[in-house]
Amino acid sequence: MTRILITGNAGSGKSTLAARLGASLGLPVHGLDQIVWQPGWRKSPADWRRDREAELVAPPCWIIDGVSRTVLDAADYVIFLDVSRTTSFIRCARRNWKYLFRSRPGLPEHCPEILIIPRLIKIIWGFPTKVRPGILDALADREGAYVVRDKAALDRAVAAISRAATPQGAPLLMS
Repeated sequence: MTRILITGNAGSGKSTLAARLGASLGLPVHGLDQIVWQPGWRKSPADWRRDREAELVAPPCWIIDGVSRTVLDAADYVIFLDVSRTTSFIRCARRNWKYLFRSRPGLPEHCPEILIIPRLIKIIWGFPTKVRPGILDALADREGAYVVRDKAALDRAVAAISRAATPQGAPLLMS
């Protein structure tokens, strides 16, 4: 079994890392954005979201990117991309520019980035004080958890997970 959660602030690189790691390990990749959001950037009902998350974590192998206690509890490995607000803002700005007037991949229809910018700013700004402490608490003393703050830590996490997840145990390095 290889179940990996990649979590972090908006713009931390969750989806990018999940796609690369999924391709390298041959695992299916799912983004929680498609569950959290409905068309027009409406939040999904909590019970509907809970049911969809339960369906996502049921299989024995997956990579999921997003923020979810349900997924965190089901994961064998967790990579927390603990990047600065500045990094998150810059990455979101780059991403949002490309999809300013249309939905980006992994989102429902009718979710152009221009409509989420004010909410996204609040999410990014509040993450270090509202969400980050809970993630760090959940990862404290947990085997298979990696808090990544730089490229070297990312390479160590990916190498450790790839050794455990691949039959040959060959470490993968992310570029």
